[in-house]
Amino acid sequence: MNKIQQATAQTAMKAQSGGNPTMQQYIKQMEGEIKKALPSVMTPERFTRITLSALSTNPKLAQCTPQSFLGAMMTAAQLGLEPNTPLGQAYWNGKQNRLECQFQLGYKGMIDLAYRSGEIQTIQAQVGHANDTLIAEYGTECSLKFIPKLNGDRGDPVNVWAMFKTKDGGYGFEIMTLDDVRAHAQKYSKAYGSGPWQTNFEEMAKKTVLKKV
Repeated sequence: MNKIQQATAQTAMKAQSGGNPTMQQYIKQMEGEIKKALPSVMTPERFTRITLSALSTNPKLAQCTPQSFLGAMMTAAQLGLEPNTPLGQAYWNGKQNRLECQFQLGYKGMIDLAYRSGEIQTIQAQVGHANDTLIAEYGTECSLKFIPKLNGDRGDPVNVWAMFKTKDGGYGFEIMTLDDVRAHAQKYSKAYGSGPWQTNFEEMAKKTVLKKV
């Protein structure tokens, strides 16, 4: 168990010994650990405001076990990502039929972390539609060309692609059909039946392809 997990468990135990504290009280007691965990890209005050806002907009989170919620909260803090905001960097969601909170990294959060590494020049993911043009070539000279249909109906979403280019010239790309994404999520994602997979499917599909690339 790492230091964050130890602090989370200790905070939950101390708070429980004093009665039945609210999740907001748990967060207050974790302020010191939040400050130590956060990278310089976010202030503790902003992260705390985002956490409290997430609790107020998603009642399921307040019903989760304190240890699971605080663990998900500290994971977001360690990564310096904003959960449950329009930025789409990360998500917290309560599992169906279970009072446990799960941390879900969003595709925009993955892109943000890639740029923070200092090694990436360009990274992106896009959803391709039936009337778009997507041309991929493999071999000694790999290439990917995507031309979205800008006028008229683009058609239904059919695939998702992702690419990256490093500052030293390396690059790569990956393409998956939406059926491939669903099959992959059903096999590997414990949270496929709930949360952002149901409310932000295309964003989670982009994250899946980004992880593969």
